[in-house]
Amino acid sequence: MQKHSIQKNILVVDDEEDILKLVEYNLMQEGFQAKTSTSGEEALKLAREEHPDLIVLDLMLPGIDGLDICKLLKSDLDTSKIPILMLTAKGEESDIVKGLESGADDYITKPFSPKVLVARVKSVLRRYAQPEISEDEVIKYNEITLHPNKRQVKVSGKLIDLTYTEFEILHFLIRRLGWVFTRNEIVDKVRGDNYHVTDRSVDVQIVGLRKKLGDAGKYIETVRGVGYRLTEL
Repeated sequence: MQKHSIQKNILVVDDEEDILKLVEYNLMQEGFQAKTSTSGEEALKLAREEHPDLIVLDLMLPGIDGLDICKLLKSDLDTSKIPILMLTAKGEESDIVKGLESGADDYITKPFSPKVLVARVKSVLRRYAQPEISEDEVIKYNEITLHPNKRQVKVSGKLIDLTYTEFEILHFLIRRLGWVFTRNEIVDKVRGDNYHVTDRSVDVQIVGLRKKLGDAGKYIETVRGVGYRLTEL
């Protein structure tokens, strides 16, 4: 078993006992502490009382469902910083989008690999452990260097000419490496008073951005039916 100097506490919420036991076992094998819950009401109570380091949250729950739990926790200042990894039925893209827009930090589909789920848990925890990148901080990512104040992007030292929207999308994604963002979230972030961006036009902007970035464009990952993310290093 891998040992952690400080064990992270994970709350696993699912109404299927076999899934709870499977996830709990694999998390504990990796050195995490795991607590389980089969209902939304109990999960809310535990989250508010114990403030776990992360919540693995099923969407389909009796009583209060996963979406409502996510919204309630993320809208409460006392629990808004608890990362949430959402579980959803395979192929339910609309649920994934709703979950991410309600505040979930990542998602995994059922049926799932326990190893993949544990890797996602670690990934989300790493993101929260990283210091916040300020809006005006120069960011270096692989061969990409982004200067927010100068509104400049260089790839391998070569200046790249980006439009306002392309720059804003790249800046938004690069400040949250590995985070999945829906098209609507991207629109909300990059929309300006004099710039009309729609969820459909985001796809067009991404195509243009990838082309201008050349080989570095491969780092922008399409998440099927959901949106985009910049892959972690």
